[in-house]
Amino acid sequence: MRDKILHNAGEMFLNYGFKSVTMDDIAHALGISKKTIYQHFDNKTKLVEATTMYVFENISEGIDCICALEKNPIEEIYDIKRFVMNHLKDEKSSPQYQLQKYYPAIFATLKQKQFEVMQCCVKANLERGITLGLYRDTINIEFISRIYFNSMIALKDKDLFPLKHFSMNALMDYFLEYHLRGICSKKGLETLNQFINTQS
Repeated sequence: MRDKILHNAGEMFLNYGFKSVTMDDIAHALGISKKTIYQHFDNKTKLVEATTMYVFENISEGIDCICALEKNPIEEIYDIKRFVMNHLKDEKSSPQYQLQKYYPAIFATLKQKQFEVMQCCVKANLERGITLGLYRDTINIEFISRIYFNSMIALKDKDLFPLKHFSMNALMDYFLEYHLRGICSKKGLETLNQFINTQS
């Protein structure tokens, strides 16, 4: 039952936002009493914390599986983007923004975990791209990986990028192309252009 609650709460929080969804809403959607939820989670904050980590771990596992395929590093970045966007429902409800505003301690913990996972993943992608001659061998991997993470966080800032002007999917595409054009070698740019043309 605990996993069932986490799964359904995760879906609802991502679709409607952490603030909007109540314990009553989750209980009603699952066809159970609120008392059953409270047997597993003391309060909504505990549920939000557990759900956030549950979603994070599922996404991390999926990213690991994509990285294990060792595809072309440029294609790998876009595959990860598609996978994450699919799991986060295109972030229509700005979950990260709401989490930061209403549950700052949980947000801070999540951000640190995201940083650790992304550093590992992005560094591996950069190293492989350099080895394959797709990325310039003069780039500073430590710098690029940190800029990449901070840019991803910035994209989710509703004040900087209001959703009425930018969909999260479009923002991610703009950023990935911007990122890759900054680090690609001549060979990498040819690969990137071919990839973008086949996607459009």
